[in-house]
Amino acid sequence: MSTAIAEAPVSNQRSEKELLLATRSFTEETRTRSWALTLSSFAILAGLAAGAMFSPWWPLRLAFSLVEGLTIVRVFCLFHDFQHGALLRQSKVAEGLFFIFGNAILVPPSVWRETHNYHHAHTAKIVGSHIGSYPVVTAAMWKDLSPLQKFGYRVIRSPLNMFLSVFTVFSLGMAVKPLLRAPAKHWAGLLSLAMCYGSGVAAFMLGRPDLWVFGWLIPMWLAAMSGAYLFYAQHNFPEGHIASRQDWTFSKAALESSSYLQMGPVMNWFTANIGFHHVHHLNAAIPFYRLPEAMAAIPELQNPGKTTLAPKDIAACFALKVWDPEQNRMTDYPSA
Repeated sequence: MSTAIAEAPVSNQRSEKELLLATRSFTEETRTRSWALTLSSFAILAGLAAGAMFSPWWPLRLAFSLVEGLTIVRVFCLFHDFQHGALLRQSKVAEGLFFIFGNAILVPPSVWRETHNYHHAHTAKIVGSHIGSYPVVTAAMWKDLSPLQKFGYRVIRSPLNMFLSVFTVFSLGMAVKPLLRAPAKHWAGLLSLAMCYGSGVAAFMLGRPDLWVFGWLIPMWLAAMSGAYLFYAQHNFPEGHIASRQDWTFSKAALESSSYLQMGPVMNWFTANIGFHHVHHLNAAIPFYRLPEAMAAIPELQNPGKTTLAPKDIAACFALKVWDPEQNRMTDYPSA
Protein backbone atom coordinates (compact mmCIF):
# COMPACT_ATOMS: atom_id res chain seq x y z
CA MET A 1 0.00 0.00 0.00
CA SER A 2 1.62 3.25 -1.04
CA THR A 3 0.24 6.76 -0.91
CA ALA A 4 1.70 9.87 -2.51
CA ILE A 5 2.44 12.36 0.25
CA ALA A 6 2.81 16.01 -0.58
CA GLU A 7 5.37 17.79 1.57
CA ALA A 8 3.65 20.51 3.57
CA PRO A 9 4.72 22.62 6.50
CA VAL A 10 3.07 21.89 9.81
CA SER A 11 0.32 24.42 10.40
CA ASN A 12 0.37 26.31 13.67
CA GLN A 13 -3.14 27.67 13.20
CA ARG A 14 -5.22 24.73 14.38
CA SER A 15 -5.53 24.00 18.07
CA GLU A 16 -4.99 20.50 19.40
CA LYS A 17 -8.74 20.02 19.70
CA GLU A 18 -9.29 21.15 16.10
CA LEU A 19 -6.55 18.85 14.86
CA LEU A 20 -8.05 15.88 16.68
CA LEU A 21 -11.45 16.72 15.23
CA ALA A 22 -9.90 16.70 11.75
CA THR A 23 -8.92 13.05 12.26
CA ARG A 24 -12.31 11.91 13.50
CA SER A 25 -13.82 11.05 10.12
CA PHE A 26 -10.97 8.59 9.48
CA THR A 27 -11.94 6.51 12.51
CA GLU A 28 -14.95 5.13 10.65
CA GLU A 29 -14.21 1.55 9.63
CA THR A 30 -15.76 -0.50 6.87
CA ARG A 31 -16.83 -3.61 8.76
CA THR A 32 -16.70 -5.98 5.80
CA ARG A 33 -13.24 -4.71 4.88
CA SER A 34 -12.02 -5.12 8.46
CA TRP A 35 -13.26 -8.71 8.58
CA ALA A 36 -11.88 -9.53 5.14
CA LEU A 37 -8.42 -8.23 6.01
CA THR A 38 -8.45 -9.91 9.41
CA LEU A 39 -9.64 -13.33 8.29
CA SER A 40 -7.38 -13.38 5.22
CA SER A 41 -4.38 -12.49 7.42
CA PHE A 42 -5.18 -15.32 9.83
CA ALA A 43 -5.67 -17.73 6.92
CA ILE A 44 -2.30 -16.78 5.41
CA LEU A 45 -0.66 -17.16 8.83
CA ALA A 46 -2.19 -20.62 9.30
CA GLY A 47 -1.04 -21.72 5.84
CA LEU A 48 2.50 -20.53 6.48
CA ALA A 49 2.59 -22.28 9.85
CA ALA A 50 1.46 -25.53 8.21
CA GLY A 51 4.16 -25.15 5.57
CA ALA A 52 6.78 -24.49 8.24
CA MET A 53 5.84 -27.58 10.21
CA PHE A 54 5.06 -30.12 7.50
CA SER A 55 7.00 -29.28 4.33
CA PRO A 56 9.31 -32.15 3.29
CA TRP A 57 12.59 -30.19 3.02
CA TRP A 58 14.12 -28.12 5.79
CA PRO A 59 15.16 -25.16 3.55
CA LEU A 60 11.53 -24.84 2.48
CA ARG A 61 10.41 -25.13 6.10
CA LEU A 62 12.83 -22.37 7.06
CA ALA A 63 11.51 -20.13 4.28
CA PHE A 64 7.95 -20.72 5.47
CA SER A 65 9.07 -19.97 9.06
CA LEU A 66 10.60 -16.63 8.15
CA VAL A 67 7.59 -15.45 6.16
CA GLU A 68 5.36 -16.71 8.98
CA GLY A 69 7.36 -14.54 11.38
CA LEU A 70 6.74 -11.43 9.31
CA THR A 71 3.06 -12.32 9.03
CA ILE A 72 2.87 -12.62 12.83
CA VAL A 73 3.95 -8.96 12.87
CA ARG A 74 1.01 -8.08 10.61
CA VAL A 75 -1.55 -9.99 12.68
CA PHE A 76 -0.08 -8.49 15.85
CA CYS A 77 -0.67 -5.01 14.40
CA LEU A 78 -4.31 -5.99 13.78
CA PHE A 79 -4.48 -7.26 17.38
CA HIS A 80 -3.04 -3.89 18.43
CA ASP A 81 -5.73 -2.05 16.43
CA PHE A 82 -8.47 -4.16 18.02
CA GLN A 83 -7.20 -3.35 21.52
CA HIS A 84 -7.40 0.36 20.63
CA GLY A 85 -10.98 -0.04 19.39
CA ALA A 86 -9.89 0.86 15.87
CA LEU A 87 -10.73 -2.50 14.29
CA LEU A 88 -13.85 -4.67 14.63
CA ARG A 89 -15.11 -2.64 17.56
CA GLN A 90 -17.14 -4.52 20.20
CA SER A 91 -17.03 -7.81 18.26
CA LYS A 92 -17.02 -10.76 20.67
CA VAL A 93 -15.85 -13.07 17.91
CA ALA A 94 -12.86 -10.82 17.19
CA GLU A 95 -12.19 -10.52 20.92
CA GLY A 96 -11.97 -14.31 21.25
CA LEU A 97 -9.85 -14.65 18.14
CA PHE A 98 -7.37 -12.00 19.24
CA PHE A 99 -7.34 -13.33 22.83
CA ILE A 100 -6.10 -16.69 21.53
CA PHE A 101 -3.62 -15.05 19.16
CA GLY A 102 -2.25 -12.65 21.79
CA ASN A 103 -1.56 -15.45 24.23
CA ALA A 104 -0.02 -17.57 21.47
CA ILE A 105 2.61 -14.85 20.90
CA LEU A 106 3.24 -14.01 24.59
CA VAL A 107 1.13 -10.84 24.60
CA PRO A 108 -1.78 -11.34 27.03
CA PRO A 109 -4.39 -8.71 26.10
CA SER A 110 -4.79 -7.42 29.67
CA VAL A 111 -1.07 -6.68 29.91
CA TRP A 112 -0.94 -5.05 26.50
CA ARG A 113 -3.88 -2.76 27.19
CA GLU A 114 -2.49 -1.70 30.56
CA THR A 115 1.01 -0.83 29.33
CA HIS A 116 0.17 0.40 25.85
CA ASN A 117 -2.61 2.74 26.90
CA TYR A 118 -0.21 4.27 29.41
CA HIS A 119 2.38 4.62 26.65
CA HIS A 120 -0.02 6.57 24.46
CA ALA A 121 -0.85 8.94 27.30
CA HIS A 122 2.77 9.57 28.33
CA THR A 123 5.03 8.98 25.34
CA ALA A 124 7.99 11.37 24.92
CA LYS A 125 7.87 12.73 28.46
CA ILE A 126 11.24 13.02 30.17
CA VAL A 127 9.78 11.46 33.31
CA GLY A 128 7.09 8.79 33.20
CA SER A 129 7.37 7.44 29.65
CA HIS A 130 9.23 4.24 30.54
CA ILE A 131 6.13 2.09 31.13
CA GLY A 132 5.29 0.26 27.93
CA SER A 133 8.26 1.79 26.15
CA TYR A 134 12.04 2.09 26.15
CA PRO A 135 13.27 4.32 28.99
CA VAL A 136 14.82 7.71 28.20
CA VAL A 137 16.87 9.87 30.58
CA THR A 138 18.50 13.25 30.07
CA ALA A 139 22.26 13.70 29.89
CA ALA A 140 22.21 15.19 33.40
CA MET A 141 20.09 12.32 34.76
CA TRP A 142 22.49 9.83 33.20
CA LYS A 143 25.41 11.24 35.15
CA ASP A 144 23.49 10.80 38.40
CA LEU A 145 22.63 7.15 37.80
CA SER A 146 24.46 4.46 39.75
CA PRO A 147 26.69 2.03 37.83
CA LEU A 148 24.02 -0.65 38.18
CA GLN A 149 21.29 1.68 36.89
CA LYS A 150 23.47 2.65 33.92
CA PHE A 151 24.07 -1.01 33.14
CA GLY A 152 20.33 -1.73 33.23
CA TYR A 153 19.56 1.26 31.01
CA ARG A 154 22.19 0.16 28.47
CA VAL A 155 20.85 -3.40 28.45
CA ILE A 156 17.23 -2.40 27.87
CA ARG A 157 18.10 -0.10 24.95
CA SER A 158 20.66 -2.45 23.40
CA PRO A 159 20.30 -4.30 20.08
CA LEU A 160 21.01 -7.51 22.01
CA ASN A 161 17.86 -7.02 24.07
CA MET A 162 15.87 -6.68 20.85
CA PHE A 163 17.56 -9.73 19.34
CA LEU A 164 16.56 -11.77 22.40
CA SER A 165 13.22 -10.03 22.85
CA VAL A 166 11.18 -13.23 22.52
CA PHE A 167 12.63 -14.10 25.94
CA THR A 168 13.35 -10.68 27.47
CA VAL A 169 10.62 -8.33 26.27
CA PHE A 170 7.85 -10.86 25.68
CA SER A 171 8.31 -13.98 27.85
CA LEU A 172 9.68 -12.11 30.86
CA GLY A 173 8.28 -8.60 30.37
CA MET A 174 4.81 -9.36 29.01
CA ALA A 175 4.02 -12.68 30.70
CA VAL A 176 6.12 -13.51 33.78
CA LYS A 177 6.47 -10.10 35.47
CA PRO A 178 2.82 -9.02 35.14
CA LEU A 179 1.70 -12.46 36.34
CA LEU A 180 3.86 -12.18 39.46
CA ARG A 181 2.83 -8.55 40.06
CA ALA A 182 -0.93 -9.02 39.71
CA PRO A 183 -1.85 -12.71 39.26
CA ALA A 184 -5.61 -12.14 39.52
CA LYS A 185 -5.57 -9.44 36.83
CA HIS A 186 -2.96 -10.97 34.52
CA TRP A 187 -3.70 -14.69 34.95
CA ALA A 188 -3.53 -15.07 31.18
CA GLY A 189 0.24 -14.73 31.45
CA LEU A 190 0.28 -18.31 32.79
CA LEU A 191 -1.95 -19.44 29.92
CA SER A 192 0.36 -17.72 27.44
CA LEU A 193 3.48 -19.39 28.86
CA ALA A 194 1.70 -22.76 28.85
CA MET A 195 0.57 -22.36 25.24
CA CYS A 196 3.96 -21.25 23.96
CA TYR A 197 6.39 -23.38 25.94
CA GLY A 198 4.05 -26.21 26.87
CA SER A 199 3.61 -26.90 23.17
CA GLY A 200 7.39 -27.09 22.89
CA VAL A 201 7.62 -29.59 25.74
CA ALA A 202 4.87 -31.67 24.14
CA ALA A 203 6.67 -31.63 20.78
CA PHE A 204 9.90 -32.80 22.40
CA MET A 205 8.10 -35.56 24.29
CA LEU A 206 6.54 -36.76 21.04
CA GLY A 207 9.97 -36.85 19.40
CA ARG A 208 9.08 -34.02 16.98
CA PRO A 209 10.83 -30.91 18.32
CA ASP A 210 11.14 -29.72 14.73
CA LEU A 211 7.40 -28.96 14.67
CA TRP A 212 7.81 -26.44 17.49
CA VAL A 213 11.13 -25.05 16.28
CA PHE A 214 9.95 -24.37 12.73
CA GLY A 215 6.29 -23.68 13.57
CA TRP A 216 6.73 -21.39 16.60
CA LEU A 217 10.28 -20.66 17.79
CA ILE A 218 11.89 -19.40 14.56
CA PRO A 219 8.91 -17.32 13.37
CA MET A 220 8.24 -15.97 16.86
CA TRP A 221 11.91 -15.05 17.32
CA LEU A 222 11.85 -13.07 14.07
CA ALA A 223 8.47 -11.48 14.86
CA ALA A 224 9.53 -10.45 18.38
CA MET A 225 12.85 -9.06 17.18
CA SER A 226 11.16 -7.12 14.35
CA GLY A 227 8.42 -5.80 16.61
CA ALA A 228 10.89 -4.72 19.29
CA TYR A 229 12.90 -2.71 16.77
CA LEU A 230 9.83 -1.21 15.11
CA PHE A 231 8.63 0.02 18.48
CA TYR A 232 12.07 1.42 19.23
CA ALA A 233 12.37 3.29 15.92
CA GLN A 234 8.87 4.71 16.28
CA HIS A 235 10.04 6.86 19.21
CA ASN A 236 13.84 6.85 19.01
CA PHE A 237 14.80 8.50 15.75
CA PRO A 238 17.11 11.43 14.93
CA GLU A 239 14.37 14.04 14.54
CA GLY A 240 12.42 12.95 17.62
CA HIS A 241 11.84 15.23 20.60
CA ILE A 242 11.42 14.60 24.31
CA ALA A 243 9.55 17.13 26.46
CA SER A 244 9.25 18.00 30.12
CA ARG A 245 5.84 17.49 31.71
CA GLN A 246 5.30 21.25 31.60
CA ASP A 247 5.95 21.50 27.85
CA TRP A 248 4.34 18.20 26.84
CA THR A 249 1.11 18.09 24.86
CA PHE A 250 -0.66 15.12 23.32
CA SER A 251 -0.58 16.39 19.73
CA LYS A 252 3.03 17.58 19.99
CA ALA A 253 4.06 14.12 21.17
CA ALA A 254 2.33 12.61 18.14
CA LEU A 255 3.69 15.06 15.55
CA GLU A 256 7.24 15.53 16.88
CA SER A 257 7.98 12.39 18.90
CA SER A 258 6.48 9.61 16.76
CA SER A 259 8.19 8.72 13.50
CA TYR A 260 7.02 8.04 9.98
CA LEU A 261 8.84 4.81 9.15
CA GLN A 262 9.01 4.84 5.35
CA MET A 263 8.64 1.38 3.82
CA GLY A 264 7.65 -0.09 0.50
CA PRO A 265 4.30 -1.78 -0.17
CA VAL A 266 5.52 -5.25 0.86
CA MET A 267 6.74 -4.16 4.30
CA ASN A 268 3.73 -1.89 4.73
CA TRP A 269 1.61 -5.03 4.27
CA PHE A 270 3.64 -7.07 6.77
CA THR A 271 3.50 -4.22 9.31
CA ALA A 272 -0.11 -3.20 8.59
CA ASN A 273 0.91 0.44 8.05
CA ILE A 274 2.31 0.78 11.58
CA GLY A 275 5.05 2.94 10.02
CA PHE A 276 2.47 5.75 9.85
CA HIS A 277 3.02 5.95 13.57
CA HIS A 278 2.65 9.69 14.02
CA VAL A 279 -0.85 9.41 12.54
CA HIS A 280 -1.67 6.52 14.84
CA HIS A 281 -0.49 8.44 17.91
CA LEU A 282 -2.60 11.44 17.02
CA ASN A 283 -5.71 9.25 16.88
CA ALA A 284 -5.36 5.58 17.83
CA ALA A 285 -8.95 4.87 16.74
CA ILE A 286 -8.05 5.12 13.03
CA PRO A 287 -8.02 1.63 11.43
CA PHE A 288 -4.65 0.65 10.00
CA TYR A 289 -5.93 0.69 6.43
CA ARG A 290 -6.98 4.35 6.74
CA LEU A 291 -3.72 5.72 8.18
CA PRO A 292 -2.21 6.62 4.75
CA GLU A 293 -5.48 8.28 3.79
CA ALA A 294 -5.46 10.41 6.94
CA MET A 295 -1.84 11.44 6.38
CA ALA A 296 -2.55 12.46 2.80
CA ALA A 297 -5.56 14.57 3.82
CA ILE A 298 -4.25 16.44 6.88
CA PRO A 299 -1.42 18.97 6.22
CA GLU A 300 -0.12 18.81 9.80
CA LEU A 301 0.70 15.12 9.29
CA GLN A 302 2.66 15.55 6.07
CA ASN A 303 6.03 16.67 7.41
CA PRO A 304 6.91 14.14 10.13
CA GLY A 305 10.28 12.98 11.38
CA LYS A 306 11.27 10.09 9.14
CA THR A 307 13.38 6.97 9.32
CA THR A 308 13.65 3.78 7.23
CA LEU A 309 14.80 0.18 7.55
CA ALA A 310 18.02 0.97 5.65
CA PRO A 311 21.12 -0.14 7.65
CA LYS A 312 22.39 3.46 7.95
CA ASP A 313 19.09 4.61 9.42
CA ILE A 314 18.92 1.67 11.81
CA ALA A 315 22.46 2.52 12.96
CA ALA A 316 21.44 6.18 13.37
CA CYS A 317 18.52 5.18 15.60
CA PHE A 318 20.67 2.87 17.72
CA ALA A 319 23.19 5.70 18.22
CA LEU A 320 20.57 7.67 20.20
CA LYS A 321 21.00 7.05 23.90
CA VAL A 322 20.00 10.06 26.05
CA TRP A 323 18.11 13.32 25.63
CA ASP A 324 20.22 16.48 25.69
CA PRO A 325 17.97 19.50 26.42
CA GLU A 326 20.75 21.95 25.54
CA GLN A 327 21.12 20.50 22.03
CA ASN A 328 17.40 19.73 21.84
CA ARG A 329 18.02 16.24 20.48
CA MET A 330 18.90 12.67 21.39
CA THR A 331 22.67 12.03 21.61
CA ASP A 332 25.16 9.36 22.54
CA TYR A 333 26.06 8.72 26.17
CA PRO A 334 27.94 11.65 27.76
CA SER A 335 31.67 11.17 28.02
CA ALA A 336 33.18 10.68 31.45
